[in-house]
Amino acid sequence: TSLFAALNVATGEVIGKTHRKHTQQEFLSFLRTVERQVPRGLKIHAILDNYATHRTAAVKAWLARHPRWQLHFTPTYSSWLNQVERFFSDLTMRKLRRSSFHSVAWLN
Repeated sequence: TSLFAALNVATGEVIGKTHRKHTQQEFLSFLRTVERQVPRGLKIHAILDNYATHRTAAVKAWLARHPRWQLHFTPTYSSWLNQVERFFSDLTMRKLRRSSFHSVAWLN
């Protein structure tokens, strides 16, 4: 399961979405979700790793049509020491570890 998350650093609000895969279709679906939920007029800064899915032609075309988005890529081989990773860690510690799930669908 792939978990996509967007964090509003001012409020702590998280927009999260899970998918069975991590392809450009799932990533674009997540971008659309964030686009709908962030009030118009605000810029969106997204910090991403260098995963190939984030750099496909379809993603670049979508971003060209949505100029309020600014992508920032972490350096290759760098550590993900940011607040979204802390969210993932907390989610794992509080909800997933020592829990039992009958299927991946139960995680959604």
